[in-house]
Amino acid sequence: MTRLFSRLAFFAFALVSFSMAAGAEGEKKTLNVLFIGNSFTARHNLSTVVKAMAEAGQPGLTFNRTDVIYGGRTLKDHWRLGTQNIVKQSTLTEAEEKATIAALEKAAADNPKDAYAPNALARHRALLPKIEANRQPWDVVVLQSYRDDVEGDPTLYAEYAPKFAELAKAQGARVILYETTPTTQNDKPLTVAPDSAPILAKERAIAAVAKKIDAAVAPMALVAHRCQTQRPDLTLRFVNDAHLNQTMAYLTACTLYAALFEKSPIGLPMDSITDTRTFEGTRKDKTKDRDGNPITRKFSAEDRADLQRIAWEGWSEFQKLR
Repeated sequence: MTRLFSRLAFFAFALVSFSMAAGAEGEKKTLNVLFIGNSFTARHNLSTVVKAMAEAGQPGLTFNRTDVIYGGRTLKDHWRLGTQNIVKQSTLTEAEEKATIAALEKAAADNPKDAYAPNALARHRALLPKIEANRQPWDVVVLQSYRDDVEGDPTLYAEYAPKFAELAKAQGARVILYETTPTTQNDKPLTVAPDSAPILAKERAIAAVAKKIDAAVAPMALVAHRCQTQRPDLTLRFVNDAHLNQTMAYLTACTLYAALFEKSPIGLPMDSITDTRTFEGTRKDKTKDRDGNPITRKFSAEDRADLQRIAWEGWSEFQKLR
């Protein structure tokens, strides 16, 4: 009888344990993610690539993404255009949104050449009647840098990322600093790896900002340099367009995945990237990218594995700078 009871108890325990494990594995979760940036976020529909990777790598996850894009603009510009209201939408008041609309109306009237104020004005006018319907807080806010972290006034990203981060964290959202590296991407295969000293200097600056505001980082300068060192045959930007090409976009998405989940992207099934800008020669061709190559690049198994590994190694290396 004692042995029978012990067996029954064991099987009961095993059944409960299995049920708990199955429930944990099949647990459904939603992430509401806001991407703030310019064409370095818009190109290749980067946020949708990250969504596809996230949902493939995290079973049961629903990844809801929203983009606020103003081409060529920095976080300082986003602040002028009222993007902070989108960040704090869970607590945004009607009075705050009306004040932003009034400021943008004045900006558009005072400077007819301001191409961005009218676009922002339309965004905020559309948001005003939907304030109560948009109370869902963000889980993650991605803040894209641009040339403000390497050229001109070097404090701009360091000044405005914390402003946005404070609003994000007030509602419990995590912050990811998406660092772009437009000046170090190569448009031709390399024979010599670029100097690492300026890359590390830039990364230390980004690491200092991240530490200050407790943010994760997609350190693309470091990841790009690692790719240029290990796979110098790969190019990271277009020849006829200064933007990141499909390879760099894939590296970026893999690195954002690592920053989101602190997990390796190695093994993710996604194997292609499609750009959003097409060939603009004498005869426009929507099947070609800006260099006249297929607009969708499908990576070989070797290239996909290398890019995933390089992104993870670069992200992991950056953690040592924090």
